[in-house]
Amino acid sequence: MNDQQQIDFTMNIDDLYREESIIDLKVGAIRYLVPVKVDGTEDKSRDKKFMGQSQLMSPQGPVPLQAQLKATTIKEAVEKFPKAMKLAMEAMMERAQRMQAMQGQGPGPMPGSGIATPGK
Repeated sequence: MNDQQQIDFTMNIDDLYREESIIDLKVGAIRYLVPVKVDGTEDKSRDKKFMGQSQLMSPQGPVPLQAQLKATTIKEAVEKFPKAMKLAMEAMMERAQRMQAMQGQGPGPMPGSGIATPGK
């Protein structure tokens, strides 16, 4: 049996969400996740969640960024979006630098990486 046949694709019926999107066509999107029961009705016993999403452009193509937004309203999620995306970008850059160092390219910034930030 190969690895693909051993992956469990069973969904957890106690952790289902309905997704709505709030989109700024220039910068990114906020995924608004509403907990639901298996019959599709809202599960008011669980909290709603907000996830921020954006992407950076690199010579190799788009690099996705994602971060949970600690918010209880859409307005609050929109306000927290910029800082969350900046932190996600910094974490992604640190991971890329660690990978470069492990590959013998040395630590330090990625000069000439060609990564363009949203809105530029």
